[in-house]
Amino acid sequence: MQAITRKFGKFTLRYRPYTLELRHVFTIAAGSRSTTPVVLTELEYDGTVGYGEASMPPYLGESHQSVSAFLDRVDLSGFNDPFHTADILTYIDELAPKNTAAKASVDIALHDLLGKLMNQPWYRIWGYNPADTPNTSFTIGIDKADVVRQKVLEAAPYKILKVKLGLDTDKMMIETIREVTDKPLCADVNQGWKQREEGLEMAHWLAERGVVFLEQPMPKEQVDDNAWLTENSPIPTVGDEAVQRLEDVRRAFGVYSGINIKLMKCTGMREAHRMAELARALDMKVMLGCMTETSCAISAAAQLSPVVDWADLDGALLTSNDIYRGMEVVKGKVILPDTPGIGIRLNG
Repeated sequence: MQAITRKFGKFTLRYRPYTLELRHVFTIAAGSRSTTPVVLTELEYDGTVGYGEASMPPYLGESHQSVSAFLDRVDLSGFNDPFHTADILTYIDELAPKNTAAKASVDIALHDLLGKLMNQPWYRIWGYNPADTPNTSFTIGIDKADVVRQKVLEAAPYKILKVKLGLDTDKMMIETIREVTDKPLCADVNQGWKQREEGLEMAHWLAERGVVFLEQPMPKEQVDDNAWLTENSPIPTVGDEAVQRLEDVRRAFGVYSGINIKLMKCTGMREAHRMAELARALDMKVMLGCMTETSCAISAAAQLSPVVDWADLDGALLTSNDIYRGMEVVKGKVILPDTPGIGIRLNG
């Protein structure tokens, strides 16, 4: 579909819908899907273009239509300097109460633009050492045993695997993976466990089988149960659905061992950076996650990766029609490009 183009003085905003095709049907505790709708954005200033993206898995409640409607409301005519980042992104955030992925699409494009204007990658602007990037996990969705084995074999280059749990197939998933590999695992339950005693029993069972942490084990509304599980679990817990934005980080303190930061949840790079710094100040673990996204949003998130404990940045690798190239994974490790902005270029 042709991009919508809107001009505001020296700024030009372009956006168009796109559909990401997944290599495998992706199943978690909440359901299955084979595509993810995204909106690709461009923010141009005086001839320099920054790229951004909104990715909308079902639980965010956003769509091609809602993101386009949000971007239709954006009016940058009141701004004449892209370095007034705080003013621009505060304006974007106050346009609507939610629409976090739509907001992230502008935030990422603005950061990419600014990095290009400064001729520096964002990890360097933030003062991070690219040698400190972690290994990224590779996600194994819930599936039949033979498909799980196939996915594990496909993930051979990765040094840690992320396993989706939360249904009555949990033990089968782990046992099947253990038939193929003894790599460390992280378990994402996606709020699938409902009883804390069940959760603690599974936490011990999983710890004995090389699982290093639990992501969102129970529904986010069960605050006391999650806190009890965290206190008693032999492995750390990480809040995901419970930790959307900056104000949620303090609420997560004492409830989870750490937080999972995703650009599409928190409105983009500016707030993700703030969340990581606050979590560190509270002595919490930090995980950097993603949705199924193109290399645009993945590379934007990866700029923060040198200061996190765990990374789950495989979203673009799960797709078959990524149109960008950027952050790479070499022998399981996140490799940041020494390229201005977020470090992406068009495929082909």
